[in-house]
Amino acid sequence: MIETKSQDITKRQVWEAYKKVKANKGSGGVDGVDFEKFESNLENNLYKLWNRLSSGSYMPPAVLRVEISKSDGGIRALGIPTIADRVAQMVVKDYLEPKLEKIFHNDSYGYRPKKSAHQALKETRKRCWKYPFVLDLDIKGFFDNIDHELMIKALELHIDTKWEMLYIKRWLVAPVQTKEGLLQRDKGTPQGGVISPLLANLFLHYAFDVWISKNYPTIPFERYADDAVCHCKSQIEAEQLKEALTKRLEECKLELHPDKTKIVYCKDDKRRGEYENISFDFLGFTFQPRVAKNSKTGQFFVGFNPAISTKAAKRIRLVMQRWKVQLRSDLSLEDLSKRFSRVIRGWVNYYSIFARYKFFDLMRYFDRRLERWAKQKFKSLKRRQGRANKWLTKIASKEPNLFPHWQLKYQ
Repeated sequence: MIETKSQDITKRQVWEAYKKVKANKGSGGVDGVDFEKFESNLENNLYKLWNRLSSGSYMPPAVLRVEISKSDGGIRALGIPTIADRVAQMVVKDYLEPKLEKIFHNDSYGYRPKKSAHQALKETRKRCWKYPFVLDLDIKGFFDNIDHELMIKALELHIDTKWEMLYIKRWLVAPVQTKEGLLQRDKGTPQGGVISPLLANLFLHYAFDVWISKNYPTIPFERYADDAVCHCKSQIEAEQLKEALTKRLEECKLELHPDKTKIVYCKDDKRRGEYENISFDFLGFTFQPRVAKNSKTGQFFVGFNPAISTKAAKRIRLVMQRWKVQLRSDLSLEDLSKRFSRVIRGWVNYYSIFARYKFFDLMRYFDRRLERWAKQKFKSLKRRQGRANKWLTKIASKEPNLFPHWQLKYQ
């Protein structure tokens, strides 16, 4: 037990943590308590949480396991803590994160303040133009296989209060509630926990970032959580790095995925060699040879550039299908805008940054469904595809603010 009470963890810390957790939204955990129910007795719930945290008596409940289907047919297991547990994790994260930010590598971009996926993608594109080869890394089951002993050794280098380590150790071994029952854990950290990304970054800081910077200082990289790419001057250098990294990760009780880890040739107009792999996916974008236009000369050339990936586009189309827009003739166009614009805006903000034409190709899929909606809504457009297309084009140019991708195109 921690001897002090309310000196290490204040009520203000718990309140600020709760506001961040609420802003992130999400469903309830194993206790079935959602935000509405939690807030019905908010003051008492937060007081009890603070009382237990500040006395050292807080014990994390089991994490609810939720399985999400992946585009490749696989399953991603997410761990959903209770709302109270997410608040507790946020308290520790807020205290620990500033200390770790001081030591993290500049090319680590995932789940960090003032760092973003777009920054990682822009740096990746720039370095692909400079270096002809990429080692595209995939760590097999990373979050499920983090070694607890090594994790604690890394934490001990930076933690200076008893309660930080006390609760992190408890979260590391908190059981998982599955359909079959409680599953005890002796490794890993649930993907979905508030503090898990911070712990993952610390683990890979020593397992990967520090190691490669020391042993291969001329090889730059971009890492976003457990997703990383390394830039090499030659195929031999990439092969040597892959071999060495395989051994390094084995020392850290991790494994490179044998099928998904590959060496890629960044082919373009100046690099015309023949290699098996000339594309890779990173953070929802596919990097590959693409025809581009020189903004100064107007000439076309082949460059190695990113665009929204096939997997990401497929996921988005599936979401659009589930909306069943074409069947909602009971709604107005303004109603459809209110219902779907928030999600579309997120897609626009993220995926239109590179090769905007590819993103517009995807969003035409949504517009075609709006045309089908219009044919159901208006008798004058029924069974008239061409007229429905002209009608929607006119509306989009006249009222571009109705949907975010129209704003991008017509403003």
